[in-house]
Order: sequence, then structure tokens, then C-alpha cells
Amino acid sequence: MIALAASGCAGPLGQTRAPAQVAVAAAPAAAVAAPAAAARPDLENMVYARGGVTPTLVAAPVAAATAASTSASADAAYLLDSGDRLRVVVFGQDGLSNSYIVDAAGNITMPLIGGVAARGTSTAGLAGTIGARLRNGFIREPHVAIEVESYRPFFILGEVSFPGQYPYVPNMTVETAVAIAGGFTPRAYHREAQLARGQTGQTHRMAVPPTYAVQPGDTITIEERWF
Repeated sequence: MIALAASGCAGPLGQTRAPAQVAVAAAPAAAVAAPAAAARPDLENMVYARGGVTPTLVAAPVAAATAASTSASADAAYLLDSGDRLRVVVFGQDGLSNSYIVDAAGNITMPLIGGVAARGTSTAGLAGTIGARLRNGFIREPHVAIEVESYRPFFILGEVSFPGQYPYVPNMTVETAVAIAGGFTPRAYHREAQLARGQTGQTHRMAVPPTYAVQPGDTITIEERWF
């Protein structure tokens, strides 16, 4: 405790008042320093995350592997048709490795073996067919790999700004197709679209929502709303 004495002052009768004692409590040094120390975080532990592995570093390879697996399975399930451009690689055979377009008849034409049916088959199935044809008197052990260089186009008609034929973009939806075609017209019906898809030689027509997945060769029709 620190005592401060205030000087007396004279009263009305000339008497001097007793000095007043003012008590001021001094805060302990430890109590003042403690909050400052507690407010400072342990930066070293936060930055280096001692005692554990950062989740981002562990999860990234798993996510990358999952995405690669999904992409490979989707490519394997895709069925080829007229307009698809394929990159065919026959290992060790530069004269056979080239880009080929699936023609209107659904075939690709290669040196040595001529026309090979591609319509309705996957890239893996077509690679097996080409390998079997080459093995029949041309190459002893052919190794064939095929990938889709570019997909056949899709078509969009009706109430869009620029109807017509456009290159297919992987993972696109009806909304994406409308955006590529310049958006809806003021009279367009937004809630659904008519989609025509050719499968196994037949054309299937269905009403689909804007989030429906589009495939190469699909024809989308945006109808006019009534009010």
C-alpha cells in the first residue's frame, strides 16, 4: 500500500483539517504480465502441427487417385459413334499410330487391316479388335492403346440465342449446352428440355431437367413457354 498525504486547508474558524489519507493499491507485476503472455499463441505448434500430419497432405493423393479412377471408368463406358476422333497408338509401329475419325458408316480405316467397326464399342473393345486383326498375319504381339481426342458434336435447337451444332465438352449438362448456345431467349421454357439420344440404332426422346447430363451426339430442344 502506498499512502499519499493531501495538504490540509484552513476551515472557516482557522482550524486546520487533518490530512486525508488516500490509499492506492499497486497491481502485482505477475497479474499484469500474465494476460499478455496468455494472449500470445504458440505459433510454433500452430505452424508445424507437432504430433500429427496435416490432413491436406494426406487427403490430396487419395482425391487425385479417385478423380483419375472416375475419369478412366467414364472413358471406358463411353460408346463410340460417327464423328468421334480417336488417337490410336500401336507401340513400335509408327506407320499405324495416327488419328482416325469414325466415319458415317461407323468405321475407322487403318493401314494393313482396312476398315474396323467402331460404332457401339468402347475404346478398350476397339483396341482389342484392332490387336486381333493385326495379330492375324501382320504383327506377332501388337500392343494397342486408344483414346478419344475429340467427341462428336451435340445439337441444340429451339428457344436459344444461337441454335446449331457445337463441340461436346466432357461432363456438360443441359444448362451448359444452353450457355454455349448463348443462353435462353425471352420466350424459352426454363424448367425442362426435350432430349433425343441415339442408342443401338434407335432414337429415344425424353423430357429432362436442366441438370441432366448431356452425351455426344445428343439433340436438345428448348421449347417455348405459353405464358
